[in-house]
Amino acid sequence: MKLIVGLGNPGAKYARNRHNIGFMALDRIAEDYGFSPWKTKHQGLVSEGRFGSERAVLLKPETFMNLSGQSVQAAMRFYKIDPADVIVLHDEIDLAPAKVKCKTGGGHAGHNGLRSIHAHIGPDYDRVRLGVGHPGHKDAVPGYVLRDFAKTDENWLDDVLRGISDGAPELARGNTSKFMNAVAMRVSPPRSGTGTKKPAKPATSEKPPEQPKPQAPTAASEPDTRSSLQKLMERFK
Repeated sequence: MKLIVGLGNPGAKYARNRHNIGFMALDRIAEDYGFSPWKTKHQGLVSEGRFGSERAVLLKPETFMNLSGQSVQAAMRFYKIDPADVIVLHDEIDLAPAKVKCKTGGGHAGHNGLRSIHAHIGPDYDRVRLGVGHPGHKDAVPGYVLRDFAKTDENWLDDVLRGISDGAPELARGNTSKFMNAVAMRVSPPRSGTGTKKPAKPATSEKPPEQPKPQAPTAASEPDTRSSLQKLMERFK
């Protein structure tokens, strides 16, 4: 069994914040795979279901971001899950919008939700880092992540969430490469071809050699019909 955690803050006020992209991803997964209705458990909202033979529990902590680890730890104890079977989806300001990366272990990079999880279960869990971009200065980060996504973000955000949902079964199986492929197919789908183009001729600065101009044909000489005597007389004129 996998415990898939999406980070965010509870309540309608925060629902569309950049900080809540983890909640958004879990909502998309639960809807697409017919998971159970969300129930209040373990200091959060829980939805259970399967990806084929893989059983999974989705968890949205309702402790607010800074105390996310309390809810994660409570769910792990109830389901008897080890840190290695925990996957946390969270916003990442150090990645450009629409960029997604997977990571196992390591530091929390100042993310308050991860900091809390580290404090409660240690660092040895999987993360899916969801890029939301950086405001440009560290002092602007709190206000930036607690603001709603801009209208211009809606298209790429929908692609990312659908890609995460497409790849969720592979993520639960631990196949991160196939998960990332599923995300890429949504975010940067291959373009359909319209036929094979002939290779372009290599560019060159040299001028082609000039072709010799054709010469005008010359008239053929008329045949000499004079007799020998006439020729001799011509010589003595």
